[in-house]
Amino acid sequence: MVRSRILPAAFYARNTVRVAPNLLGKCLVRVIGHERLIGRIVEVEAYGGKEDPASHAFRGPTTRNAPMYHEPGHAYVYFTYGNHYCLNITTEKLGKPGAVLLRAVQPLSGQMSMRRFRPKVPDTELTNGPGKLTKALAIDKSLNEQDMTVNGPLYITEPQAAQTTYEIWRSARIGIREGLDKRWRFYVKGNPYVSKRRGLQETRFRQQ
Repeated sequence: MVRSRILPAAFYARNTVRVAPNLLGKCLVRVIGHERLIGRIVEVEAYGGKEDPASHAFRGPTTRNAPMYHEPGHAYVYFTYGNHYCLNITTEKLGKPGAVLLRAVQPLSGQMSMRRFRPKVPDTELTNGPGKLTKALAIDKSLNEQDMTVNGPLYITEPQAAQTTYEIWRSARIGIREGLDKRWRFYVKGNPYVSKRRGLQETRFRQQ
């Protein structure tokens, strides 16, 4: 079986707001034993440094946000709201903070395990939010700082097959109080696994 190409560090070593929409359509892979749980990325948010008041790195480096300053292409996993983990992947060059939050994926493989980790929910509720996808893919703090540019327990690949055309839309980020002027949430328009939010001004995003 031909394996899809894992995204290299160079893919992430760019401006965070450019990396974020480029991640849409790529495949998040979680390896557990001999099984691969795979989901197509359909919703993301970009977070910067001192220019971004919504970012963990806004006030400088701390023990918690240290991965944001390290090499690009590494996992930044943190616990939030006292009940779930969030998965980000670091961007920019070494020493410059940046990360992309993975907000939602569309399950492609390993759904039976995902349902075991998140029982008694409809299929479209398995992974349609940052805390939901980490539970469905068994992602926790043990994967913090994991190198996602190599074959291991967690990485992102190019899709194996060509995808049908889809539209990328953007809006302000969700669940923040500051930085609402930055329209750094990107998602696949019409995908049923995108988290549902009302009252957001949403517009089509055109790649530069």
